[in-house]
Amino acid sequence: MDIQFLQAIPDLADVPEDQLQWFIDAGELHHYEVGEYLFQKGTPTEHLHIIVSGEFRLSLPQKDGVQLMGDMVPGEITGVLPYSRMKAATGFGEAKVKSSVFCLHRSQFKAMIRDHYELTAAFVHKMTSRVRSFTSFQLQNEKLVSLGKLSAGLAHELNNPASAIVRSAKALQEHLQLVPENFKQVMKIQATEEQIDAVNQLLFSRIGSGTRPELSLMERTEAEDDMADWLEDHGFEDGYEVAETMVDFGFSPDDFEVVTEQIPAEAFPAVIKWIDDNLTTDKMVGEIEEAASRIAELVQSVKGYTHMDRANAIQAVDLHPGLKSTLTMLGHKIKQNQVQIEQNFDPELNPVEGSPGELNQVFTNLIDNALDAMEGKGGTLRLWTRNDGPYVKLDIQDSGSGISEEHIKSIFDPFFTTKEMGKGTGMGLDLVQKIVTRHKGIIEVESEPGKTIFSVCLPAQKTN
Repeated sequence: MDIQFLQAIPDLADVPEDQLQWFIDAGELHHYEVGEYLFQKGTPTEHLHIIVSGEFRLSLPQKDGVQLMGDMVPGEITGVLPYSRMKAATGFGEAKVKSSVFCLHRSQFKAMIRDHYELTAAFVHKMTSRVRSFTSFQLQNEKLVSLGKLSAGLAHELNNPASAIVRSAKALQEHLQLVPENFKQVMKIQATEEQIDAVNQLLFSRIGSGTRPELSLMERTEAEDDMADWLEDHGFEDGYEVAETMVDFGFSPDDFEVVTEQIPAEAFPAVIKWIDDNLTTDKMVGEIEEAASRIAELVQSVKGYTHMDRANAIQAVDLHPGLKSTLTMLGHKIKQNQVQIEQNFDPELNPVEGSPGELNQVFTNLIDNALDAMEGKGGTLRLWTRNDGPYVKLDIQDSGSGISEEHIKSIFDPFFTTKEMGKGTGMGLDLVQKIVTRHKGIIEVESEPGKTIFSVCLPAQKTN
């Protein structure tokens, strides 16, 4: 390696030649075969490296494998740098082809700092740029991890009502194919207008009511048995085929006494079948409507969560819609972890001045962390909002295992995480604290086994 090679590196272009020559004399050139590692996760970082020739693949370990970060090519500066606190490698640098690397041992840093100011400044500048790039990557990765969790949960939540629509639509189509034959039997009945009105009143009073009886399993079974027995006693074969639907709409044998009084006995089965056809159709349409409404609610929650329909500028923000939409977005994880939600929202809560999208990031990180703390154990997630003088306060409490006193001091530090590899980047709470601080608020945490509370305090919107 010569001075011209170093001068071609943008970070070193302005360093005096005598300092570059000192750098060359103080270090040494190492060679690597394909598959050899320049560094591996956990190994001590003892050298400053400059890639001279060849190429290295840079990767970070994740829970389910490794994440490729890119390639290091000639001119790339890596390894430990002056004033860096790096002790061990956090990833892997593997040679893709035969490669050469210039290495300077960290024991030479004292002489560099003492005698070669411009060279030291160039490497320090490189270090700050590297920290910014890595922090930006980690923040982006944290957002992508959160987005992945929300997307997976939302996909599951949308799949249930979507499947219900498909299932009910198919059943309705099959059901309607049978209606013409049943209608033919009804058309054979000779009935007066008064008789028809009596049956219609009975039928459509239940269809139009929109209410369904709430019965226990035992009560429902007993009601269906009574209905089936009564129908069969009055000439309707296979009463159990329609008993479930009749009970769903709150019918009892007493209700059908009107039919037996108004309709000839031989026509009774056809009328009951016609009533069942209408009830079944209404029930299936209701199921489709309910499932479609659920999808609309989820879409509305997504819209509210992301604020797609308005600018994400500073504005008056009611915390409750954001909290509720966040709970909806995390609904699958809440169910999966068998967590009970307790909401104690102050109906008179003052609005705060802030960015709705950023505040939703705060809610998402805190609630998602709380759910992780209770993963596989069940538990209770409690949310309180209240006015506290000129502030608005939000408490998020979980019943997980808690945070140790050792860890709680570092909980908001960048890259610090107590989660296993691949489950967290250590940037979530750092991001939360930055957003809260930007909103001129404070966030605090207190924890003991079975009780961890994150408290967010934000200034209420000033009134004129």
